[in-house]
Amino acid sequence: MAAHTKEQFDLFMSQLRETNATLDFYCDFPKIARNVADIEINLNTLNYLVGKENLREAVEALWHKDPSVFDVMDILIATRQRDDKKFIDNDGSMHSVHSLFGSVDGIMKFIEGTGLNKVFKNKEVKDLVDYVFGVETGLDTNARKNRSGEITETLVSRIFANAGISYREQVSSKEFPAIANVLGADQKVFDFAILSKGKTYLIEVNFYSGGGSKLNEVARSYTDVAPKVNGVLGFEFVWITDGVGWNSARNKLEEAFAAIPNIYNLTTISEFIKCING
Repeated sequence: MAAHTKEQFDLFMSQLRETNATLDFYCDFPKIARNVADIEINLNTLNYLVGKENLREAVEALWHKDPSVFDVMDILIATRQRDDKKFIDNDGSMHSVHSLFGSVDGIMKFIEGTGLNKVFKNKEVKDLVDYVFGVETGLDTNARKNRSGEITETLVSRIFANAGISYREQVSSKEFPAIANVLGADQKVFDFAILSKGKTYLIEVNFYSGGGSKLNEVARSYTDVAPKVNGVLGFEFVWITDGVGWNSARNKLEEAFAAIPNIYNLTTISEFIKCING
């Protein structure tokens, strides 16, 4: 017998949210500030180049004082040393961008090849520290995908706390011998664990604003995990998921919805709260 009806699934799908983003989702300014602070001295030194007509002469002056200040120049084109970005030379050979910072000739090649020479001479950037703060803000958008999951977990934890529910985060299945036994090699770290009235709820939380093959894999995995956990006396598996990304994996989610009794979204999580509080 299916855990839910087709009508319940259709309602669940109609409730999925376009985003879980709070305003602090878009930029992690404390992290951005730390990244800039790590290289601020070098950037302030490189400010010497701004406005110079004879850039080679200015580069040589800095090079003789401290060649290491040029190590951070890749951030000026929104790349990092750890990214090990490559470029193709005029002769068709490939080089590492950071390899240019080992000589004055290489630095000049970088400055002129990227167009930074005009930026410096025309004072289009007046302060490299402020400029890099903007660059870091742009690069931080790449971290939004990782923050999405964290934001959903934070939101759910607040819902639990506001409801007066005690919970633990990031709980290994190995803490429960019976669960570890049924999962075998597929041990998990559950996002939350709640002990209520002699029953332990092991909870997974996620949000998908976009589609992809991962959604099918997640639905398949939880469809396999749920009956194993629920088959252990005193334990129940709970999946809280949301996001319009599920529209791209509707069929696989419907299979999971029919197999997993405790599956909620951010709208129906109130039903889970009522179940716990009894």
